[in-house]
Amino acid sequence: MNDPAARVRIFDTSLRDGEQSPGCSMTAPQKLRFAHALAELGVDVIEAGFPASSEADMDAVRSIAREVRNATVATLARCHTGDIDACARALEGAVHPRIHVFISTSPLHREHKLGLSREQVLERAVMGVERARRYVDDVEFSAEDALRTEPEFLAEICSAALASGARTLNIPDTVGYTTPSEIRALFEYLRANVARADEAVFSAHCHNDLGLAVANSLAAIEGGARQVECTINGIGERAGNCALEELVMALRVRGEYYDAHTRIDTRRLVPTSRLLSRITGMAVQRNKAVVGQNAFAHESGIHQHGMLKHRGTYEIMRPEDVGWAQSQMVMGRHSGRAALSDRLQALGFALDEAKLNSVFASFKALAEKKREVFDADLEALVLGTDARAVRGHRLARLHVSTGVAQDSLPTASVQLVDADGNTVSEAAVGDGPVHALFAALARATGLNLDIESYQVSSVTTGDDAQGQASITARVDGIELTGSGTSTDILEASALAWLDIANRVQRTRQPQRLAATA
Repeated sequence: MNDPAARVRIFDTSLRDGEQSPGCSMTAPQKLRFAHALAELGVDVIEAGFPASSEADMDAVRSIAREVRNATVATLARCHTGDIDACARALEGAVHPRIHVFISTSPLHREHKLGLSREQVLERAVMGVERARRYVDDVEFSAEDALRTEPEFLAEICSAALASGARTLNIPDTVGYTTPSEIRALFEYLRANVARADEAVFSAHCHNDLGLAVANSLAAIEGGARQVECTINGIGERAGNCALEELVMALRVRGEYYDAHTRIDTRRLVPTSRLLSRITGMAVQRNKAVVGQNAFAHESGIHQHGMLKHRGTYEIMRPEDVGWAQSQMVMGRHSGRAALSDRLQALGFALDEAKLNSVFASFKALAEKKREVFDADLEALVLGTDARAVRGHRLARLHVSTGVAQDSLPTASVQLVDADGNTVSEAAVGDGPVHALFAALARATGLNLDIESYQVSSVTTGDDAQGQASITARVDGIELTGSGTSTDILEASALAWLDIANRVQRTRQPQRLAATA
């Protein structure tokens, strides 16, 4: 498995193809920040952009080329003189520069997009590679829409590109049309029919129009591909590209089967995925493989019972290996008694058999009414009181200023009442109103929460709709979730923050176990 010939290079195109996804445009500083994250992740090649497309892209690529030192920085160009020259200017100062040239090769593209014959396409491909080689030693050639190109012509143009100085030959499934067996056979055919094929790195670039991008990329590796072009979270044109995190973990989990590996630091997958979501505002679906919130979450009683016995019963990866802190036992209508007992113990409740049976019955009744039963609900069931009456700080008053006026900062002031009836008031400033609010709450309670996610959603409709704020935070190495509901989303946010803070403070008080008797 550690044979150098079996190492698959990861070519990340989140900043080029991924950014072309509607809603995923990034500013130059954002692209630079994400490029550094990709380098830390361990990708081999970062495709930084298409310099000829705009001055903004040119500037972004320049900054990445100058600052990112431990990864190859690639730029994309059509087989046009102007495009290639723009790439060369953008890559000045790069330690490991690559120019990636492409031209359409399929009959459909040749006739309707380019209006060129096979001979003319071949001539332009050779010109593009040769011109790129004037500037850099590392040139990649792509045959756009390769999977709908005549195999013999594809072999001919790849041979010509290789002879002209290309080092990497990319075979893109531009429209997500192929199937695993088909693309595997094509790579085997090209390796057998491209002249001097042993001197080239064959690369796969699969789109996800039929939901097969990862499967097709893995099949290409079986066919001999040693570079895969992909994106974080699978972003990209239309239905997106091969998702980097899914491909990498497939190779890691099934390494013996594929006899291939990457140099990706998989522990950086979740942080990199979350960074991209924050930059673009495009959320990751909960059930997405590897980096989705449900990827290591279990609600079924049968699954939870198995997980408590041995995690390998229902998990083929360790959450820690991809950047999650731990697996999650989601408490809901499908959860069983064993999972409830385990969760209550984690919350600090040591219940005897009779008390556990009583709480379990109440839990099942509540779970029929709620989609998910939160920790605060479980505490309320154990303590025999309404969740709002559970000991802790209560929000008495809050005031928030957004700071939109010139030279003003977002500020927040809060007044809390503690369990003994004492009042405490604090104020703080922040980068925004929510940040200021959380800072004021931290000062008032003396507790800092390491917030990992914050979401607000509507739970009713109309002008007086109620908003629900949900927060996930890490305290003392434990991940906790809190929620709050109000017609005022800032109040809902404060209630969610206090939901977690009160739970932490109660957990730190040994006397609370007396309530379980």
